Amino acid sequence: MIRKVMEAIYQSVGGLDVHQETVVACRRRLIPDGQAELEVRTFKTTSSELRELGAWLQEWSVTHVAMESTGVYWVPVWNVLEGHFKLVLENAQHLKKVPGRKDDVPDAEWIAQCQQCGLLRGSFVPPTEVRQWRQLTRHRTKLVDQRTGVINRLHAVLEQGNIKLSNVASSIMGVSGRAMISALSRGESDPAKLASLARGRLKASYERLVEALDGQLNDNQRWMLKRLLLQVERLEDEIAAYSERIKDQMSSYQKQLERLDTIGGVGLRSAENLLAEIGPDMDQFPTDDNLVSWGALCPGKDKSGGKQRSSKTPKGNKWLKRALTEAAWAASHEKNSYLAALYRRLSPRRGKKTGNHRRGADDLAGSLAHSERGR
Repeated sequence: MIRKVMEAIYQSVGGLDVHQETVVACRRRLIPDGQAELEVRTFKTTSSELRELGAWLQEWSVTHVAMESTGVYWVPVWNVLEGHFKLVLENAQHLKKVPGRKDDVPDAEWIAQCQQCGLLRGSFVPPTEVRQWRQLTRHRTKLVDQRTGVINRLHAVLEQGNIKLSNVASSIMGVSGRAMISALSRGESDPAKLASLARGRLKASYERLVEALDGQLNDNQRWMLKRLLLQVERLEDEIAAYSERIKDQMSSYQKQLERLDTIGGVGLRSAENLLAEIGPDMDQFPTDDNLVSWGALCPGKDKSGGKQRSSKTPKGNKWLKRALTEAAWAASHEKNSYLAALYRRLSPRRGKKTGNHRRGADDLAGSLAHSERGR
């Protein structure tokens, strides 16, 4: 098939429309009369078919291959083709076609044409090593969320039995809280005996504990407490296993982690999450502003006809945004720090969980860029 082309930059390119079971591929090359020749073919997403896709693209000496970032379906395609072509991963929102003309074949052709004319910016895809870190840190984050969910359900069971442990203890999953909940699950109901299990500073609240532990748990609720405690312990074991694996994988970057740990609000786990999302090489972010923009921690830009429209924060890397926001929240509670002072100045006007934390995360991203670049 012969098509006229816009001003082309690359001689021979490929465009892939990736799905769960198939990849619609378009190879496109320039011919002497200034037009473009293209061919479309569908491949399965099995490893053997993806290798065949690579060979099919090489028949036309394809140098650049572009694809959409559709969920996780692009990952195996990327892994097979990496090293053989210059790969470009593009945000699907940037490749929208005319409404009513959505189809796999035109999509693949459009991706190839945009790539040949140099119209695709491409998303940041870190090296294989960093992508492996991301898998581990993101799964660990999900396990932490699951643990939080189980603890919330455990707290709900206690409240239904009128056990007000959370009113006295800062954490019901501390050493003292676990001992008391475990005793409750075994059938102990004497508030005085339960309060005697307190350790550390919680021992000073003995009278309040006795009052808080005077509840009415039935057999079903005690059984649930036992099962929920077991779930928390299993999840904590899994989190510890992931943390050990992450530590081993990042052992060569201990200095970078220690440097990140010096930033206010950033602990070791946050440092690992940040390093996994951004990678140790900061060359892809020329300035602090580039990193902040990539993390979608700055206001959006929407101005037309001299009028400023919505400037809400755009979508970005949700894992990086979460890590920086959590670190900003922790930094806001530190004593004698710039970020804490900034929080206290802005929170009365903007609210405790709105723009001040976006600003704090913005500053943390800048500190992160300086820290990584100064290693």
